[in-house]
Amino acid sequence: MGSLYKKVISGKPYWYLREMAWVDGKPKMVSERYLGTGAEIEALLDAREAAVLPERTRHLDFGAVAAVWGLLGDLGVAGLIDEYAPAVPGLPLSPGTYLRLAVLNRVVDPCSKSGIADWWKATAGDRFAKISASALDSRRFWDAMHAVPTAALSEIEHAIAVKVCERFGLDTSSVALDMTNFATFIATGNDKAPIAQRGKAKQKRTDLRLVGLGLVVTRDGGIPLLSHTYPGDRPDVTQFPAMIKTLAARHADLAAAAGHPGTDMTVVFDAGQNSEANFADLAATGLHYIGSVPASDCPDLLALPAKARRRVPGYPGLTAIDTRRSVYGLTRRAILTHSEELHTAQVTGFEGTTLAKAVRKLDDLAATLARGRTRRTRDKVEEAIRAITKDSWVRRVVVWELTGDKPAELRLTWHVDQDARAQLEDELFGKHVLITDHDHWPVPDVVAGYRSQSEAEFSFRQLKDRHVVSFSPMYHWSEHNIRVHTFTCVLALQIAHLMRLQAERAGLHLSVRELLSQLAGIGETVLIYPTGGRGRPKARRMLTETTELQDKLTQIFGLDHYAPKRVRS
Repeated sequence: MGSLYKKVISGKPYWYLREMAWVDGKPKMVSERYLGTGAEIEALLDAREAAVLPERTRHLDFGAVAAVWGLLGDLGVAGLIDEYAPAVPGLPLSPGTYLRLAVLNRVVDPCSKSGIADWWKATAGDRFAKISASALDSRRFWDAMHAVPTAALSEIEHAIAVKVCERFGLDTSSVALDMTNFATFIATGNDKAPIAQRGKAKQKRTDLRLVGLGLVVTRDGGIPLLSHTYPGDRPDVTQFPAMIKTLAARHADLAAAAGHPGTDMTVVFDAGQNSEANFADLAATGLHYIGSVPASDCPDLLALPAKARRRVPGYPGLTAIDTRRSVYGLTRRAILTHSEELHTAQVTGFEGTTLAKAVRKLDDLAATLARGRTRRTRDKVEEAIRAITKDSWVRRVVVWELTGDKPAELRLTWHVDQDARAQLEDELFGKHVLITDHDHWPVPDVVAGYRSQSEAEFSFRQLKDRHVVSFSPMYHWSEHNIRVHTFTCVLALQIAHLMRLQAERAGLHLSVRELLSQLAGIGETVLIYPTGGRGRPKARRMLTETTELQDKLTQIFGLDHYAPKRVRS
């Protein structure tokens, strides 16, 4: 057994390591090793500790990057794009690989193409993807985008959608269709991007040029199957025929890939797509539909007494009347629904916001006129009152009177007609009118189908989230690059929703943002050790400590395949 032993020589202590053993029944020293003075031993311990502790560390994003990269690889996205994009001389990576990287960035941490190289350096992607940040100059991305013909984007999208349906067995029997637009910062004088036009901005940025986007997504998971990019000054209703015809042409392939050949498809859309011509086009495709019409356009249904409505099984607080009426040139099945929850929300919104805002403005205007110092003519004041009460519901309940002819004599009085207010609530609040060609579907199935429209609306909200899976920022100024950028954004949305669907099927109910946040919490740490100036520094890589939820996500997305070995140098 070894022990420390001190010898004092010429008044100075020196330390030895002795090992004692029993020899012939007596303790005897069998070895002795000189260690040095106390100062020398301290120096040895410091040197050993320095060799064990890293000189510095780096923390890299791993979980979300690896999960998205893996799914893109499983679907063969880069290869599918490369089938349509010729190789570019001098480009370090294929065009498909550059777009794969662009999609990865859109999902995880959206930034401009000029920022992707710096972002990549902060991830573990270069290790498992074998792609150096030096290959990710923004000009390389532009070259790759130019290599992809815009005419081929639709075909690439369809090929990926077929692959997705095959891989995940998506239910394509019911899909939701919706449209929106996105604001750009393209200069007014730029004539290289005719797709960006001023129109009715859904983000309220009327000063900016817009790009329109239509999506068709699955009822289960909101997975995009089809997209349509169009100039922002065109009404949504004019783009419906093109989307429907494309969807009808693709339906058979998608259903067959999902393992359900020969099944019908039902398209769900809102009243913004309604026109007699669109319904005629829809009938010609053979696709079924569930839509809606504004309740105010159906006074005959609104006049039906509440006692005629029946409760809808599975939907607490929802009642309905199932009937038929003439809609857009044909007699169709129409279902008037009334939701107690929607009714309450509309009362709160109307009284607390819409009506309250109008009341404040009328009070301010009345007070201004009462002071007798206005310069506005009677016509101008009446115009101002009509602007304040422009909301159709406000006009129905507010009664106003303007007296006097000269500006100084004008006086405004007004009040809320409570009888008209009660009639408005009874007539419209909480009501929807659904229309469908499924004449034999139970009412609950029609309601469930129509409510899947929320999947498309959620998809657009996701694309307008500037933190993950975002359409912005978009620093492209040409028609071609805008279309390719939009293609990568829709593909990023598809990937994010597929990941959410994978987690959902595994029993984890997470939003896209929460899912990506949990995956981002799985980091990779690089420990860099000193070598005393000899050779390059040695590095060890390991993953950060994970929670039980993150362990489940690791298993779902196969992150172990991309994780570093215990020791790597």
